[in-house]
Amino acid sequence: MKVEILLLLPMALLLPPRTWAGEIIGGQEAKPHSRPYMAYLDIQSGVNRSFCGGFLVSENFVLTAAHCNGDKIIVKLGAHNIKQREWSQQKISVRRRIPHPQYDKETFNNDIMLLQLAKSAKLNRWVKTITLPFAKNSVKPGTMCSIAGWGRTSTETKSTPDTLQEVNLKVLEDDVCMNNLDVTYNDYDASTMMCGGDLKKGKTSFKGDSGGPLVCGKTAQGIVSWGSEDGRPPAVYTRVSTFIPWIRVTMRRLQP
Repeated sequence: MKVEILLLLPMALLLPPRTWAGEIIGGQEAKPHSRPYMAYLDIQSGVNRSFCGGFLVSENFVLTAAHCNGDKIIVKLGAHNIKQREWSQQKISVRRRIPHPQYDKETFNNDIMLLQLAKSAKLNRWVKTITLPFAKNSVKPGTMCSIAGWGRTSTETKSTPDTLQEVNLKVLEDDVCMNNLDVTYNDYDASTMMCGGDLKKGKTSFKGDSGGPLVCGKTAQGIVSWGSEDGRPPAVYTRVSTFIPWIRVTMRRLQP
């Protein structure tokens, strides 16, 4: 059984049992504002609240996972400590949520969503966009990448850190996921997904927030999507390069 890596707030206890509390374990606090593309998503669905990660790809668009959808989303940019009102922060409502039209809630295939902001972000040293890959560009297995988020840092506690955490991990061969004995990975699709994690040290995006970017070099190559029920690596990311045509066409169509 695959689980959404959606980090829950205390009010979200009534979310479906498949939903999981993401966390970063084995990492460390990120240098403040060293990842100015990071977005914190405050999601409201009925009476439930949850949050995800995301990343700024233009002045008025944030990219995240389709399973991070909700009735209302507020985006916080320029944040390091999300519990404080940092003067670097920009809080912007989402005007339009555009999940990929072929997103499959059962297999998590095409787990990608664009968020059009109600107003353009003000780009500065604390708020910047991140580069997207070229269409169909692949990342070589063994490439060291990183993820970041505000998720839990220990399985022993439900408390979450106030500051952004980060961890490094590697891109793995597709076969590591495709040939995994865990039936969770039966739906792995190498054309739209990436396999990643640190099998020896147990580092995986299951320890990070959904919707956040898998950054390789200075490029957002993946989106934190899902992992196995027990939280062990490998984990699965949406392969961003596959969706570049859809991203470009959608953004162009909605530009004012």
